[in-house]
Amino acid sequence: MSPEVQIKGIREGLLVSISDGDWLEAEQALYAEINRQGDFLKGAKLILDVEAHDINAAAMGRLRDQLVEQGFALWGVVSRSPLTEQSAQAMGLATRIHQAEPEPDLDEGEIREEDLGIAFDAGAVLLKKTLRSGFRLAHPGHVSVIGDVNPGAEILAGGNIVVWGRLRGLVHAGAEGDESAVVCALDLAPTQLRIAGHIAIPPAERGQPRPEVAFVRDGSVVAEEWIPR
Repeated sequence: MSPEVQIKGIREGLLVSISDGDWLEAEQALYAEINRQGDFLKGAKLILDVEAHDINAAAMGRLRDQLVEQGFALWGVVSRSPLTEQSAQAMGLATRIHQAEPEPDLDEGEIREEDLGIAFDAGAVLLKKTLRSGFRLAHPGHVSVIGDVNPGAEILAGGNIVVWGRLRGLVHAGAEGDESAVVCALDLAPTQLRIAGHIAIPPAERGQPRPEVAFVRDGSVVAEEWIPR
């Protein structure tokens, strides 16, 4: 069986978990997965959880260099292997991460009124809560949040995403290919923002937080001042 690769958002960035098995096969599975999701991952810090894989310093260096060549930054490596941990520390990589108590994933068939505060029709849902690290919601329609979306929380929506608060997590509007979808927030500073197949490039510097709306214009994601009406 080929090694499994799973990716989820956490406070520090994106945690990439690789199952046990042959390391060479696991490494190839890692490259295949990040290439498949490349546009969505670029710009985020990667933390690898390699479980019990033994990775010496030379192999760790090659791994880091390969990721850099593909446009990714390796921030940390978590492992049960003392050799791997030592190799990561020698390269200045983090070997400990914050692990918040995860909230349950919700999909369209599991959304409950007590989870969301209010459930609309099949086209939209409203969450009246702050979404903590580890929370993930996938919904085919619009998603509105009255509260903050913290780093490590994820929202995937087939339609628009509106956050009446601070947006710091990962969001993907128009996830089924709707390029007319928008993302709005009172403070728009997501870890990752994607609309349909387009990914936003965050500015190097941010000014004073203000309400903004992100949308696709001429094939790129742009953000402008949002004036709620």
